[in-house]
Amino acid sequence: MTLYFDEEGETSLPLSCEELAVKTAKTVLDDAGCPYEAQVNLLLTGDSEIHRINMEFRNIDRPTDVLSFPMIEYERPGEFDFLETKEDCFDPETGELVLGDIVISKDRIISQAEEYGHSIQREFAFLIAHSMLHLIGYDHINRDEQVVMEEKQRQIMNVLGIFR
Repeated sequence: MTLYFDEEGETSLPLSCEELAVKTAKTVLDDAGCPYEAQVNLLLTGDSEIHRINMEFRNIDRPTDVLSFPMIEYERPGEFDFLETKEDCFDPETGELVLGDIVISKDRIISQAEEYGHSIQREFAFLIAHSMLHLIGYDHINRDEQVVMEEKQRQIMNVLGIFR
């Protein structure tokens, strides 16, 4: 697993973000049975930048906690068999599966951890897990998808041993 990690802004989090992001991403991929080495881009930023990105790419004029930009459209969430016929999903230099980009607001991590009454570590890992599930095809647009995704998130957090 390769994580291209970038952090900007003045807010800092009291944890090893890159290390926890890699651990969480690997846990999601292991849980899904991903047969490939994969790569993800992660940007940690603040509310103003995520607001700008949210407006630019989603036409939503407000900050958010996390944005996910999957590179692959999955036939079924978490099923990777069809990728063997698609050469454009793999980095030609490394052979890794290119999953996409994650953008997270550090400001939201802090405020949501406080709001939900849990640790910053838990909020950060949860947002990474949530976004990684999006990068492998899961969504929560309708109720059935939401139930499946929420259960996956619970499983990941349990495996990580990070609880509310």
